[in-house]
Amino acid sequence: MDKFRAVLDLHLKYHSALGYGLVTLLTAGGERLFSTTVFQCPCSGTWNAAYGLVFLLVPALALFLLGYVLSARTWRLLTGCCARGARTGCGSALRGALVCAQLSATAAVAPLTWVAVALLGGSFYECAASGSAFLARCLCAGRDPDCEVQLPLVPCHQAKESNVQDLLKELKAQSQVLGWILIAAVTILLLIFTSVTRCLSPVSFMQLKFWKIYLEQEQQILKSQATEHATQLAKENIKCFFERSHPKEYNTPSIKDWQQISSLYTFNPKDQYYSLLHKYVNRKEKSQSIRSSEGDVVVPVLGFVDSPGINTSAEL
Repeated sequence: MDKFRAVLDLHLKYHSALGYGLVTLLTAGGERLFSTTVFQCPCSGTWNAAYGLVFLLVPALALFLLGYVLSARTWRLLTGCCARGARTGCGSALRGALVCAQLSATAAVAPLTWVAVALLGGSFYECAASGSAFLARCLCAGRDPDCEVQLPLVPCHQAKESNVQDLLKELKAQSQVLGWILIAAVTILLLIFTSVTRCLSPVSFMQLKFWKIYLEQEQQILKSQATEHATQLAKENIKCFFERSHPKEYNTPSIKDWQQISSLYTFNPKDQYYSLLHKYVNRKEKSQSIRSSEGDVVVPVLGFVDSPGINTSAEL
Protein backbone atom coordinates (compact mmCIF):
# COMPACT_ATOMS: atom_id res chain seq x y z
CA MET A 1 0.00 0.00 0.00
CA ASP A 2 2.84 2.37 0.85
CA LYS A 3 4.48 1.64 -2.51
CA PHE A 4 1.22 2.36 -4.32
CA ARG A 5 0.86 5.65 -2.42
CA ALA A 6 4.43 6.60 -3.32
CA VAL A 7 3.71 5.94 -7.02
CA LEU A 8 0.50 8.00 -6.79
CA ASP A 9 2.33 10.90 -5.14
CA LEU A 10 4.98 10.74 -7.85
CA HIS A 11 2.26 10.86 -10.53
CA LEU A 12 0.55 13.87 -8.91
CA LYS A 13 3.86 15.69 -8.57
CA TYR A 14 5.12 15.07 -12.09
CA HIS A 15 1.86 14.45 -13.99
CA SER A 16 2.64 17.13 -16.62
CA ALA A 17 6.11 15.79 -17.39
CA LEU A 18 4.83 12.19 -17.39
CA GLY A 19 2.00 13.21 -19.70
CA TYR A 20 4.33 14.86 -22.20
CA GLY A 21 6.70 11.89 -22.01
CA LEU A 22 3.88 9.44 -22.66
CA VAL A 23 2.58 11.49 -25.60
CA THR A 24 6.08 11.67 -27.09
CA LEU A 25 6.64 7.93 -26.65
CA LEU A 26 3.28 6.97 -28.17
CA THR A 27 3.77 9.37 -31.08
CA ALA A 28 7.25 8.01 -31.83
CA GLY A 29 5.97 4.43 -31.63
CA GLY A 30 3.03 5.26 -33.90
CA GLU A 31 5.33 6.79 -36.49
CA ARG A 32 7.59 3.73 -36.51
CA LEU A 33 4.54 1.47 -36.91
CA PHE A 34 3.22 3.54 -39.81
CA SER A 35 6.56 3.71 -41.61
CA THR A 36 7.17 -0.05 -41.42
CA THR A 37 3.68 -1.53 -41.93
CA VAL A 38 1.51 1.03 -43.73
CA PHE A 39 3.82 3.28 -45.75
CA GLN A 40 4.67 2.02 -49.23
CA CYS A 41 6.24 4.61 -51.52
CA PRO A 42 4.65 4.33 -55.01
CA CYS A 43 7.99 5.16 -56.70
CA SER A 44 6.19 7.30 -59.27
CA GLY A 45 7.19 10.75 -60.40
CA THR A 46 3.52 11.77 -60.21
CA TRP A 47 2.72 10.46 -56.73
CA ASN A 48 5.94 10.38 -54.70
CA ALA A 49 5.88 13.99 -53.48
CA ALA A 50 2.19 14.00 -52.57
CA TYR A 51 2.30 10.54 -50.95
CA GLY A 52 5.36 11.31 -48.84
CA LEU A 53 4.08 14.72 -47.70
CA VAL A 54 0.68 13.29 -46.76
CA PHE A 55 2.29 10.72 -44.45
CA LEU A 56 4.65 13.35 -43.04
CA LEU A 57 2.18 16.19 -42.41
CA VAL A 58 -1.41 14.90 -42.23
CA PRO A 59 -0.86 12.76 -39.07
CA ALA A 60 0.93 15.76 -37.55
CA LEU A 61 -2.12 17.94 -38.29
CA ALA A 62 -4.44 15.31 -36.78
CA LEU A 63 -2.31 15.15 -33.62
CA PHE A 64 -2.30 18.96 -33.40
CA LEU A 65 -6.11 19.11 -33.54
CA LEU A 66 -6.33 16.24 -31.06
CA GLY A 67 -4.21 18.29 -28.68
CA TYR A 68 -6.91 20.99 -28.76
CA VAL A 69 -9.70 18.46 -28.23
CA LEU A 70 -8.04 16.87 -25.19
CA SER A 71 -7.29 20.19 -23.46
CA ALA A 72 -9.68 21.30 -20.71
CA ARG A 73 -8.84 24.94 -21.46
CA THR A 74 -10.23 24.58 -25.00
CA TRP A 75 -13.66 23.70 -23.68
CA ARG A 76 -13.52 26.37 -20.98
CA LEU A 77 -12.90 28.88 -23.77
CA LEU A 78 -15.53 27.55 -26.21
CA THR A 79 -18.39 26.34 -24.02
CA GLY A 80 -21.16 28.93 -24.12
CA CYS A 81 -19.12 31.54 -26.04
CA CYS A 82 -21.72 31.65 -28.85
CA ALA A 83 -24.73 31.72 -26.54
CA ARG A 84 -26.98 34.77 -26.47
CA GLY A 85 -25.68 37.33 -24.01
CA ALA A 86 -22.11 36.00 -24.01
CA ARG A 87 -19.41 38.65 -23.55
CA THR A 88 -17.53 39.50 -26.75
CA GLY A 89 -15.62 42.63 -25.75
CA CYS A 90 -12.11 43.48 -26.88
CA GLY A 91 -10.66 42.53 -23.51
CA SER A 92 -12.19 39.06 -23.47
CA ALA A 93 -11.25 38.56 -27.15
CA LEU A 94 -7.62 39.44 -26.36
CA ARG A 95 -7.53 37.05 -23.41
CA GLY A 96 -9.06 34.35 -25.63
CA ALA A 97 -6.35 34.95 -28.26
CA LEU A 98 -3.60 34.64 -25.63
CA VAL A 99 -5.09 31.39 -24.34
CA CYS A 100 -5.33 30.07 -27.92
CA ALA A 101 -1.62 30.83 -28.40
CA GLN A 102 -0.78 28.87 -25.24
CA LEU A 103 -3.04 26.01 -26.33
CA SER A 104 -1.33 25.92 -29.73
CA ALA A 105 2.11 25.70 -28.11
CA THR A 106 0.98 22.80 -25.91
CA ALA A 107 -0.83 21.00 -28.74
CA ALA A 108 2.27 21.25 -30.95
CA VAL A 109 4.25 18.75 -28.81
CA ALA A 110 2.86 15.59 -30.45
CA PRO A 111 2.92 16.78 -34.11
CA LEU A 112 6.48 18.10 -33.80
CA THR A 113 7.50 14.76 -32.29
CA TRP A 114 5.89 12.96 -35.24
CA VAL A 115 7.68 15.11 -37.82
CA ALA A 116 11.04 14.87 -36.00
CA VAL A 117 10.90 11.07 -35.66
CA ALA A 118 9.71 10.74 -39.27
CA LEU A 119 12.61 12.85 -40.51
CA LEU A 120 15.11 10.83 -38.48
CA GLY A 121 13.67 7.64 -40.00
CA GLY A 122 13.91 9.14 -43.48
CA SER A 123 11.31 7.04 -45.32
CA PHE A 124 8.69 9.77 -45.79
CA TYR A 125 11.22 12.42 -46.80
CA GLU A 126 13.01 10.12 -49.23
CA CYS A 127 9.75 9.38 -51.02
CA ALA A 128 8.59 13.01 -51.07
CA ALA A 129 11.96 14.48 -52.10
CA SER A 130 12.48 11.94 -54.89
CA GLY A 131 9.26 13.21 -56.52
CA SER A 132 10.22 16.90 -56.35
CA ALA A 133 11.28 18.38 -59.70
CA PHE A 134 13.30 21.12 -57.96
CA LEU A 135 15.28 18.68 -55.79
CA ALA A 136 15.72 16.39 -58.78
CA ARG A 137 17.49 19.17 -60.70
CA CYS A 138 19.71 19.92 -57.71
CA LEU A 139 20.58 16.29 -56.96
CA CYS A 140 21.11 15.22 -60.57
CA ALA A 141 23.39 18.10 -61.57
CA GLY A 142 26.47 16.56 -63.27
CA ARG A 143 25.09 13.01 -63.16
CA ASP A 144 23.58 10.61 -65.69
CA PRO A 145 21.15 12.29 -68.18
CA ASP A 146 18.37 9.91 -67.09
CA CYS A 147 18.93 10.73 -63.43
CA GLU A 148 15.81 12.90 -63.07
CA VAL A 149 13.68 10.18 -64.65
CA GLN A 150 15.10 7.42 -62.45
CA LEU A 151 15.14 9.41 -59.19
CA PRO A 152 11.51 8.50 -58.23
CA LEU A 153 12.56 4.82 -58.36
CA VAL A 154 15.34 5.31 -55.80
CA PRO A 155 13.21 4.69 -52.63
CA CYS A 156 12.25 1.28 -54.05
CA HIS A 157 15.87 0.43 -55.00
CA GLN A 158 14.82 0.15 -58.66
CA ALA A 159 17.12 2.76 -60.22
CA LYS A 160 19.19 1.23 -63.06
CA GLU A 161 22.26 3.42 -62.62
CA SER A 162 24.28 2.82 -59.45
CA ASN A 163 25.26 6.48 -59.11
CA VAL A 164 21.55 7.39 -59.14
CA GLN A 165 20.71 4.73 -56.54
CA ASP A 166 23.46 6.16 -54.33
CA LEU A 167 21.36 9.33 -54.03
CA LEU A 168 19.21 7.43 -51.50
CA LYS A 169 21.98 7.87 -48.93
CA GLU A 170 22.05 11.61 -49.65
CA LEU A 171 18.28 11.88 -49.24
CA LYS A 172 18.41 10.00 -45.93
CA ALA A 173 21.23 12.27 -44.73
CA GLN A 174 19.21 15.37 -45.64
CA SER A 175 16.18 13.99 -43.80
CA GLN A 176 18.12 13.19 -40.63
CA VAL A 177 19.88 16.56 -40.61
CA LEU A 178 16.50 18.32 -40.90
CA GLY A 179 15.18 16.11 -38.07
CA TRP A 180 18.01 17.06 -35.72
CA ILE A 181 17.68 20.75 -36.66
CA LEU A 182 13.97 20.58 -35.81
CA ILE A 183 14.67 18.89 -32.45
CA ALA A 184 17.33 21.48 -31.58
CA ALA A 185 15.10 24.40 -32.61
CA VAL A 186 12.11 23.12 -30.60
CA THR A 187 14.29 22.47 -27.54
CA ILE A 188 15.79 25.97 -27.66
CA LEU A 189 12.40 27.63 -28.17
CA LEU A 190 10.90 25.61 -25.32
CA LEU A 191 13.75 26.59 -23.02
CA ILE A 192 13.40 30.27 -23.96
CA PHE A 193 9.61 30.23 -23.55
CA THR A 194 9.78 28.48 -20.16
CA SER A 195 12.51 30.82 -18.93
CA VAL A 196 10.67 33.96 -20.05
CA THR A 197 7.31 32.88 -18.56
CA ARG A 198 8.97 31.98 -15.25
CA CYS A 199 10.93 35.23 -15.28
CA LEU A 200 7.72 37.26 -15.78
CA SER A 201 5.80 35.30 -13.13
CA PRO A 202 4.05 37.64 -10.67
CA VAL A 203 4.32 35.03 -7.89
CA SER A 204 7.29 33.23 -6.36
CA PHE A 205 8.42 29.64 -6.88
CA MET A 206 7.14 28.45 -3.49
CA GLN A 207 3.78 30.17 -3.96
CA LEU A 208 3.37 28.40 -7.31
CA LYS A 209 3.91 25.05 -5.56
CA PHE A 210 1.34 25.98 -2.91
CA TRP A 211 -1.05 27.14 -5.65
CA LYS A 212 -0.90 23.75 -7.38
CA ILE A 213 -1.47 21.93 -4.08
CA TYR A 214 -4.50 24.13 -3.40
CA LEU A 215 -5.99 23.42 -6.84
CA GLU A 216 -5.56 19.65 -6.42
CA GLN A 217 -7.34 19.77 -3.06
CA GLU A 218 -10.08 22.08 -4.34
CA GLN A 219 -10.84 19.80 -7.28
CA GLN A 220 -10.93 16.67 -5.12
CA ILE A 221 -13.30 18.28 -2.61
CA LEU A 222 -15.42 19.83 -5.38
CA LYS A 223 -15.83 16.46 -7.08
CA SER A 224 -16.73 14.82 -3.75
CA GLN A 225 -19.25 17.51 -2.80
CA ALA A 226 -20.74 17.64 -6.31
CA THR A 227 -21.15 13.85 -6.34
CA GLU A 228 -22.82 13.89 -2.91
CA HIS A 229 -25.14 16.78 -3.83
CA ALA A 230 -26.08 15.23 -7.20
CA THR A 231 -26.74 11.87 -5.52
CA GLN A 232 -29.03 13.42 -2.90
CA LEU A 233 -30.88 15.43 -5.54
CA ALA A 234 -31.34 12.36 -7.75
CA LYS A 235 -32.57 10.26 -4.83
CA GLU A 236 -35.08 12.94 -3.83
CA ASN A 237 -36.42 13.31 -7.38
CA ILE A 238 -36.77 9.54 -7.87
CA LYS A 239 -38.42 9.16 -4.46
CA CYS A 240 -40.95 11.90 -5.28
CA PHE A 241 -41.61 10.33 -8.69
CA PHE A 242 -42.60 6.99 -7.22
CA GLU A 243 -44.39 8.48 -4.20
CA ARG A 244 -46.11 11.15 -6.35
CA SER A 245 -45.10 13.87 -3.88
CA HIS A 246 -43.37 17.25 -4.13
CA PRO A 247 -39.58 17.33 -3.63
CA LYS A 248 -37.81 19.21 -0.89
CA GLU A 249 -36.02 22.40 -1.87
CA TYR A 250 -32.32 22.00 -2.64
CA ASN A 251 -29.94 24.96 -2.92
CA THR A 252 -28.27 24.21 -6.24
CA PRO A 253 -26.07 26.83 -7.97
CA SER A 254 -27.82 28.72 -10.75
CA ILE A 255 -26.80 28.85 -14.41
CA LYS A 256 -25.12 32.20 -13.78
CA ASP A 257 -23.19 30.76 -10.82
CA TRP A 258 -21.83 27.89 -12.94
CA GLN A 259 -20.92 30.32 -15.73
CA GLN A 260 -18.99 32.49 -13.29
CA ILE A 261 -16.69 29.67 -12.15
CA SER A 262 -16.36 28.12 -15.63
CA SER A 263 -14.75 31.07 -17.41
CA LEU A 264 -11.02 31.55 -17.93
CA TYR A 265 -8.89 32.52 -14.95
CA THR A 266 -7.29 35.97 -14.96
CA PHE A 267 -4.74 37.21 -12.44
CA ASN A 268 -5.15 40.47 -10.58
CA PRO A 269 -2.26 41.66 -8.35
CA LYS A 270 -4.71 43.55 -6.10
CA ASP A 271 -6.52 40.35 -5.03
CA GLN A 272 -4.96 36.99 -4.29
CA TYR A 273 -7.38 34.34 -5.50
CA TYR A 274 -6.19 30.84 -6.36
CA SER A 275 -9.13 29.90 -8.58
CA LEU A 276 -12.38 31.25 -9.96
CA LEU A 277 -14.24 29.39 -7.22
CA HIS A 278 -12.06 31.12 -4.63
CA LYS A 279 -12.74 34.47 -6.31
CA TYR A 280 -16.48 33.78 -6.59
CA VAL A 281 -17.09 32.97 -2.92
CA ASN A 282 -15.14 36.08 -1.87
CA ARG A 283 -17.05 38.56 -4.07
CA LYS A 284 -18.38 41.57 -2.18
CA GLU A 285 -21.89 41.50 -3.65
CA LYS A 286 -23.92 38.48 -4.74
CA SER A 287 -24.79 40.11 -8.06
CA GLN A 288 -21.17 41.07 -8.80
CA SER A 289 -19.56 39.47 -11.86
CA ILE A 290 -16.11 37.95 -11.43
CA ARG A 291 -15.43 37.37 -15.12
CA SER A 292 -13.51 40.58 -15.69
CA SER A 293 -12.39 43.56 -13.68
CA GLU A 294 -9.84 46.31 -14.02
CA GLY A 295 -6.29 45.03 -13.82
CA ASP A 296 -7.09 41.42 -14.79
CA VAL A 297 -4.44 39.84 -17.03
CA VAL A 298 -3.71 36.40 -18.49
CA VAL A 299 -0.41 35.12 -17.08
CA PRO A 300 1.15 32.20 -19.06
CA VAL A 301 2.79 30.61 -16.01
CA LEU A 302 -0.65 30.34 -14.35
CA GLY A 303 -2.20 28.43 -17.24
CA PHE A 304 -2.47 25.34 -15.00
CA VAL A 305 -5.32 27.04 -13.10
CA ASP A 306 -7.71 26.44 -16.02
CA SER A 307 -6.59 22.88 -16.64
CA PRO A 308 -8.17 20.97 -13.73
CA GLY A 309 -11.75 19.80 -14.02
CA ILE A 310 -14.20 17.42 -12.38
CA ASN A 311 -13.11 14.13 -13.93
CA THR A 312 -15.96 11.67 -14.39
CA SER A 313 -16.71 8.83 -16.76
CA ALA A 314 -19.30 11.02 -18.46
CA GLU A 315 -16.80 13.71 -19.37
CA LEU A 316 -16.24 14.50 -23.04
